[in-house]
Amino acid sequence: MNVGSVTMQEVDFREGIKLLKNEYPQKALVRFKRAFESDENNAYYISFLGLAIARAQRKWAQAWDLCETAVQLNPKEIQFHLNLGEVYALAGMREKALGRLERALRLFGDDARLVEARGKVVKRRAPVLLSFGRGHFLNRGLGKLRHRILKSFEKRTAMRLGLWTG
Repeated sequence: MNVGSVTMQEVDFREGIKLLKNEYPQKALVRFKRAFESDENNAYYISFLGLAIARAQRKWAQAWDLCETAVQLNPKEIQFHLNLGEVYALAGMREKALGRLERALRLFGDDARLVEARGKVVKRRAPVLLSFGRGHFLNRGLGKLRHRILKSFEKRTAMRLGLWTG
């Protein structure tokens, strides 16, 4: 079905992207599934469905299978490598994520998005509460809070210095 010159699956896909960016992976998953079901050969739908499955359901194998398929279908699309790297990182497979991002950097050069993604995988702060493991719910919750506070501080500093572009 078309809405003007845009198909419903394109509307679902675009809305899924917005939802994923705003950290609503469950809602994004519904949109990506609908888009994928209407065109199962679209590498963009495949890749983002995989990423949404990883974020929303933590079904790692299914998520990386979809993302790997998208990379195979279109190896020249940087975003597919980024999505696959993120899925590996979310699954705790940091070495595999780094390997994927390193290969993408060799393919595409020093693309800013790839460099940033690689930096996120490499850099990890120490757990907030050292006496508990990294995966302990307190460390995970406090770590997320620390991350938000530091991001907010970085943004305010950049705005004050006139460097903020977002």
